Amino acid sequence: MIQTIAFYLFATLVIASAVLTILARNPVHSVLWLILAFFNAAGLMILVGAEFIAMLLVIVYVGAVAVLFLFVVMMLDIDFAELRAGFAQYLPFGVLLVIVLAAEMIFAVGAWQAGGIDMATRIAPTPEGVSNIEALGTLIYTRYLYIFEGAGLVLLVALIGAIVLTHRVRGGVKAQNIVAQNKRRPEDATRNVKPAVGQGVEL
Repeated sequence: MIQTIAFYLFATLVIASAVLTILARNPVHSVLWLILAFFNAAGLMILVGAEFIAMLLVIVYVGAVAVLFLFVVMMLDIDFAELRAGFAQYLPFGVLLVIVLAAEMIFAVGAWQAGGIDMATRIAPTPEGVSNIEALGTLIYTRYLYIFEGAGLVLLVALIGAIVLTHRVRGGVKAQNIVAQNKRRPEDATRNVKPAVGQGVEL
């Protein structure tokens, strides 16, 4: 009974926050509603026993991706009025995309309920007495170890490439000289003057 109430509560909040993410006029509010949707989706994952995915939703998506979206939206000076001006132009394509996605979801649900596959075979088997996270970690670091290491190398190369592109030498950019700033004395930075009355200050 408690599980059923929790499921409908989390599911309702996920759908409501997802709709508000799309309909919110303020992009900051959209990101905040998206964070709420991630939290409730994590609750649904806990209900089905996928605590690893729930942890990923909170740590990766809420703690990194959504916060990054929030900082980008708040720091960039984006003209959202200009972006909304082309809404009517892309409306037919958006409606077509919604119809295609809805048809795919209906087809997937229909294929799931059609039968032909035993329910016991639809769920990945987990050994007795082993948690979901432990079973997933054992599988990743044994059977899929080389694939996991390859994904780590790809991310490492992407990280190094981003750092190299950011710190490349560019012309017309004034670099900061920390050593010169630390050696600067107060008398080098200020100048005491005593202007006469009505004379003003010479710059």
